Amino acid sequence: MRANATTATPDGDAYRLVGHKWFFSAPMSDGFLVLAQAPGGLGCFLMPRLLDDGTKNAFRLQRLKDKVGDWSNASSEVEFCGARAWPVGGEGRGVATILEMVMLTRLDCMLGAAAQMRMALAQAIHHCRHRSAFGRLLVDQPLMRNVLVDLALESEAATTLALRVARAVDAAPREPAEAALARIATAAGKYWLCRRAPALVNEAQECLGGNGYVEESMLARLYRQAPLNSIWEGSGNVQCLDVLRALAKEPATGAALLAEIGAARDLHPALDRVADALPDQLAQAGPAAARHLVERLALALQASLLLRAGSPAADAFCRTRLAGEHGLAMGTLPVDLAVPALIDRALPA
Repeated sequence: MRANATTATPDGDAYRLVGHKWFFSAPMSDGFLVLAQAPGGLGCFLMPRLLDDGTKNAFRLQRLKDKVGDWSNASSEVEFCGARAWPVGGEGRGVATILEMVMLTRLDCMLGAAAQMRMALAQAIHHCRHRSAFGRLLVDQPLMRNVLVDLALESEAATTLALRVARAVDAAPREPAEAALARIATAAGKYWLCRRAPALVNEAQECLGGNGYVEESMLARLYRQAPLNSIWEGSGNVQCLDVLRALAKEPATGAALLAEIGAARDLHPALDRVADALPDQLAQAGPAAARHLVERLALALQASLLLRAGSPAADAFCRTRLAGEHGLAMGTLPVDLAVPALIDRALPA
């Protein structure tokens, strides 16, 4: 953001924007938030499509992007040719201003990833409850059941985390502790859920076999769409470095996150061990290890939420995601955890 070369020159009560933007999201909109270099530093500006007299503002859409997915939501390249725009926040405060919006859109990415996981899981379970192979329904085949239970664990944990962060974001304007939690958990959750969604969708495709790879199946669309949430509003590295930035500059964020995880103290030994190690890990965290740290934070937060909610999935989640009773691929649960009840729990009400 700070390397932005678009300029904003004062012009009466407005500014004139000149420059180019490689990715210009939702070009069909009536207004746009644009970062540009003003005399006092990087600022955030509201640029309308149409001016007060009804004429089109001075910017040109150069081309639409031919994206892997997300086809119904256009993206483009744009050139600003002296477009009029009005400041949102002061000069030099562009990043801080845009981050207020980004918290909401990062939450949207989390909710989207959780929803994609839930839909992929529903498609996989439905197929396996109706498709027979080797004399039995797929859902009754032990190895397929292991996969489905693993997907169900991941999906429930994702939904639980996304909704908890949504609650924190909603309460942030009136509750400082929730604001601190929202500040750090949004970045951590956005990183982790958006990282997990593509792997889960691909695993769900395998449950359908070739049917999951044809356009008649919803899984093909989900497969194209799933990687996008990890890319826009800041890719994985951006989220992890933002967590480190929050820990360094806003100590209340780390305290809020540890308190949220610690609220499940003594409910599971695996979580207790992780929680005991986290304070030192937060204090020693550096950029090279940021992904590992944020992964542990997200998993611990998911485990704490599942345990406090009394979820039947909580013990299996803690044993596999925190205590290491799991392989590197989905469907590698210990045999005693691959119970049909967790598949039934994932079915629509």
